Amino acid sequence: MFLLPAVQKAVNRLQSEEQTFAVLAAARAEGFRSTNIDLIYGLPLQTVESFALTLDKILAVEPDRFSIFNYAHMPNRFKTQRQINDADMPTSEVKLAILQMVGQRLTDAGYVYIGMDHFAKPDDELAVAQREGHLYRNFQGYSTHSDCDLVGLGITSIGRVGDAYIQNVKELDQYDQLISQNKLPVFKGVELNDDDKLRRAVITQLICHFELNFAVIEQQFGIDFAGYFTAELNNLAPMQTDGLLILSKEGISVLSAGRLLIRNICMVFDKYLAQKQQQFSKVI
Repeated sequence: MFLLPAVQKAVNRLQSEEQTFAVLAAARAEGFRSTNIDLIYGLPLQTVESFALTLDKILAVEPDRFSIFNYAHMPNRFKTQRQINDADMPTSEVKLAILQMVGQRLTDAGYVYIGMDHFAKPDDELAVAQREGHLYRNFQGYSTHSDCDLVGLGITSIGRVGDAYIQNVKELDQYDQLISQNKLPVFKGVELNDDDKLRRAVITQLICHFELNFAVIEQQFGIDFAGYFTAELNNLAPMQTDGLLILSKEGISVLSAGRLLIRNICMVFDKYLAQKQQQFSKVI
C-alpha cells in the first residue's frame, strides 16, 4: 500500500492512496482502538528516497502501529511473482538502508520499537505490555493475549489448540469440498514435545523483551541452561563479538544493534532450521 506508481506497476498491484486512507478512516470511525499500517520493503524499483516519500504520507495520518516487512521474492513458489523483473529488485544493501532509515524516522516520530520490525505509539497496548513485561508473540504476531487458542479459517490458515498447531489445505476447491462434507479442512499438524515448548519459551522471551534470564527458564523447565544449550550459546558468541548482544552466566541481553536483527538471534534456538547461522542479508 502507498507505493509509488512505478513500484505498484512493477508488482502488478494497483491500490490508490485514497482507497487505503478510506479504510483507515472507516476503522477509526467504527471505534477501533488501534490501527496498523503494513509497509513492505525490498520491492522492485524501491529506493531509500522513494520509501521515505511513502513514509511521509503515512506519518501524516499517525497510525497507532507500523509493521515493516521484508518482501520475500520466491518466484519458483508463487506464480504471480514470476511477472516481476529480477533486475529491478533492490540489493541487500539498499534494503538494509531502507530498514535503518525507517527505524530512525519512526523513532524520531515518537514510536517505540516493539521488535521484529514492529513499531507502536508509546500509549498503544503493545508498547504498554512490553514495558510491563507481559507482551507475547505467537505465529500471528505480537499480542497482549498470551497462550490462547487460535482457530484458523480459510485456505492455508494456521490454528493453534493447546500444544498442537494445525494448517488448513491450500487449494480452495479442496477446502470447499471438505467443509461441505462436515470435515475439518486440515492437511497437516504437529503436537509440540517438551523440547519444542522449552525453545518456544526461550524465543518468546527474547523476541518480546530482548532479555533472557537463564534461572527463570531453568526453574520453569527443570534444566541446566548452559548444559542444554551449549551449541546455541557457542553460536551466539560471534554475535556478542559483533556488538549485537551480551552473554553472561545469568542470561542474554540484546543490545540496540541486535534488536533490528532479533530474528537472527532467535533463529539460533530453532532446531528445525537446516542452517542456524544465516547471513543477515537473508532476512533483510
